[in-house]
Amino acid sequence: MQLRRLKPKFSSGLYDSLCPSLSLLATSICIVASLFAKQAYAERAVGEPAYNSAKSEFDSQSYGSAAPTRLLWGEMHLHTSMSSDAAGSGNLFLQPADAYRFAKGDPVMTLSGEIAQLKRPLDFMVITDHANSLGVIDRIRQKDPMILATEIGERWARRIDAGDADQLGSYLQSDDPEKLKAFARSVVWADEGNTSPNSFFWESWQPEPGSKVYEAEKERFDTLRARGRETGFVTDEDFRRSVWQEVCENADRHNSPGHFTAFIGYEWTPRGAGTRRARNLHRNVIFKDSGEKACQIRPFAGMDSENVEDLWAFLARYEATTNGEVMAIGHNGNLSRGRMFSLTDFNYEAITADYAQRRAKWEPLYEITQYKGDSETHPAISPNDEFADFERWTRGHNVGLSQEEFEEEKRGEYVRGALLRGLEQQAKLGVNPFNFGFVGATDSHTSIAAAAEDQFWGKHAIHEPSPFRVTEINAAKFAASGRTAVWARSNTRDAIFHALDNKETYATTGPRISLRFFGGWAFDQSDADLPDLSVPGYAKGVPMGGQIFRPDEGRVPSFLVRALKDPLGANLDRVQVVKGWYSSDGEQHERVYDVVVSDDREIPGDGASVTPVGNTVNLSDASYTNTIGDPELSVVWRDPDFDPDELAFYYVRVLEIPTPRWTLYDAVKYGFPAPEGFPKTIQERAYSSPIWYQP
Repeated sequence: MQLRRLKPKFSSGLYDSLCPSLSLLATSICIVASLFAKQAYAERAVGEPAYNSAKSEFDSQSYGSAAPTRLLWGEMHLHTSMSSDAAGSGNLFLQPADAYRFAKGDPVMTLSGEIAQLKRPLDFMVITDHANSLGVIDRIRQKDPMILATEIGERWARRIDAGDADQLGSYLQSDDPEKLKAFARSVVWADEGNTSPNSFFWESWQPEPGSKVYEAEKERFDTLRARGRETGFVTDEDFRRSVWQEVCENADRHNSPGHFTAFIGYEWTPRGAGTRRARNLHRNVIFKDSGEKACQIRPFAGMDSENVEDLWAFLARYEATTNGEVMAIGHNGNLSRGRMFSLTDFNYEAITADYAQRRAKWEPLYEITQYKGDSETHPAISPNDEFADFERWTRGHNVGLSQEEFEEEKRGEYVRGALLRGLEQQAKLGVNPFNFGFVGATDSHTSIAAAAEDQFWGKHAIHEPSPFRVTEINAAKFAASGRTAVWARSNTRDAIFHALDNKETYATTGPRISLRFFGGWAFDQSDADLPDLSVPGYAKGVPMGGQIFRPDEGRVPSFLVRALKDPLGANLDRVQVVKGWYSSDGEQHERVYDVVVSDDREIPGDGASVTPVGNTVNLSDASYTNTIGDPELSVVWRDPDFDPDELAFYYVRVLEIPTPRWTLYDAVKYGFPAPEGFPKTIQERAYSSPIWYQP
């Protein structure tokens, strides 16, 4: 029997949203100064914390004192100046210490000289700087002897000291966005993920001959080497270990059990070799452990291998050699061109039961929403879902595809398609490779973990608020998202990690919506009226991330749900249950049910969509009112279409009433028209991790 580590929780109380920015110093001064200056855990079968599968009844013992009762909010994906692409796009001075200070609620000065500060500090954070070229630009600025001993390192140190800082300062003070973009492209990746021929990264991201990445791009690397562009330090073991030691020490220094949790982590970033093979298949690697264990290794990077199975093997070696714990979290499948949730492996061979088992083990979570768009679903695969078309990032996609190919590609990119594929693979292989819960994050490269629409600091430093940002088409595509919430026993690495590992976690697009979701066979409406849903939830069922098993004849699953508005945000429009199932005829099915709605609107008998909640957004001043919607929605819902012979999943989607999108806030602030082709309002949302049904 597969074992599952029980988890923790907390009822928040701390929240986030940036305060209004204040202009402090002239941009050039800022840049120059900054540049140079009772039971802890139990072992139970998956899905069986409270359920006796032999009797098809719930065991009243439940979680007992181990039940998670704290709701904690965190950032799971953030880059600082130690990520070379972050530094190359302007974030040359906000280091990990600044990111931690910001997450804890302290003010920090941005590249443009403004102050950013959270109104509600975070409870935990993972800094996930890219393992490729980790810390290189930081070490150049610090005059690291290992760097200066190379021709490229010495030359770039001269450029930063003498010219580039001044150039960047003058560009940032310009009203011409083309100047800023021109500078950025000289030091960071150009559009579509290819580096500029003159880029520092182009020169420095050269793997050693014989590595998988080198062989994939041999012709280009040979050309560079013929031009004398040798590096050395990027692949040097001593250098990489020294930077990783700094990462571990930073996290340990800022970790404060009971108050703020700082996890050690990094991003594994395969470059894709200019092909579709590894396109945007990035993973964030999260360690439960302190630096004492995590620094026994150095990060396994995309430059070491672009095959995710090699990453899993590395994670297995880490746990075997250190007795530590680690996981990987995929992100941006919406940009993977169908590869994130493909039914083939790296070499385009059909996935096996062994592959599925390893993926489920090492990747228990997926990042459903972030700055580069929402990955829940797509209108092409969910045509009957009126809320499917949400914060989509479509640049560079789907060229030359037929409609059938297009739809198939989307099924390999979006979460709902993956969950459905997971059921099918479970029926065929006996293992579900896509048995994951949900997290949300920013993927900010500014060191600023902000997800509020009214204070969106941009993906990169070059996309901080400015008079021209709202008119720049690529910047306007970014979404101000998201946040991760976990139900845990305490604010510690151990408790939060196990909550994540058990999938008792959910994602929001930014707001701090409180959400509980339990599945079972014995809930009734009186349970939804209790002040604390955890009491009946754990006594009668399993929480989000769990599994329920085949009932006695004639029983139908019931689901206990409560959503509370963000205390500083908008009222709620509705709560929906999204169901997917795999029928006996080999077909995948999905359906969205409105299960409780605001303002006493009626829900049709079939659970189909209700009338719209309305919209109070004032487009002239980017304001709204909570005169529509409800602050709290609770319900016990029973599946009217349940078939005990069919594999199924259920997750909750909570929608707020419409509020202003960040593009409207920018337009009003700077007196520009909102960019055409982009929404001016947004319905923020929360996504619970699924509950699975096993026949």
